[in-house]
Amino acid sequence: MSVSVKSILDQKGRDVVTTGPNASVGETARLLHERKIGAVVIVGVEGKIAGIFSERDVVSAVAKHGPAALDMPVATAMTSTVHRCSEDHTVNQLMEMMSSRRFRHVPVEKDGKLAGMISIGDVVKSRIREIEQEAEHIKAYIAG
Repeated sequence: MSVSVKSILDQKGRDVVTTGPNASVGETARLLHERKIGAVVIVGVEGKIAGIFSERDVVSAVAKHGPAALDMPVATAMTSTVHRCSEDHTVNQLMEMMSSRRFRHVPVEKDGKLAGMISIGDVVKSRIREIEQEAEHIKAYIAG
C-alpha cells in the first residue's frame, strides 16, 4: 500500500515558505535562493493559497520582460492555477499528478488552508523507502 501525504509531512515537517502577492519577483527569487528551495507559495487573505512561484516562473518572467521583471509584483509572474493535494493523497497519486502535469511542487491543503508542501524529492525519497522495506520483508520471508 502506498504511503500517504500525511505520513510524509509528519516525517519532514509542515513548514512552508510563503510570501504575499505584492512582493517583487526579485525579492521572491532571492527567497528561493537563500532558502535553497524550488518554489514559494503565494498566500492571500486568511492564509489562502493565491498562487505558486517556482524557478520556472522566474525564468519565464525574465524571458518575457527582461530585467524589469525583477521589480514586478510576484502576482504578475506566479502560477495562479495551483494544483493542490490533501493529506489523504497517496504517493502513487502524487507521482501521477506531478508527472502528468509536469510540476515538482504541490501544496497540501487542509480545511481550505495551506498545511504543507510536497516536492518531487519528497515523493522519490518516500517511494525509495517503501521499496527498500518491501525488499527487507522479502529477504526476511525467504530466510524464514
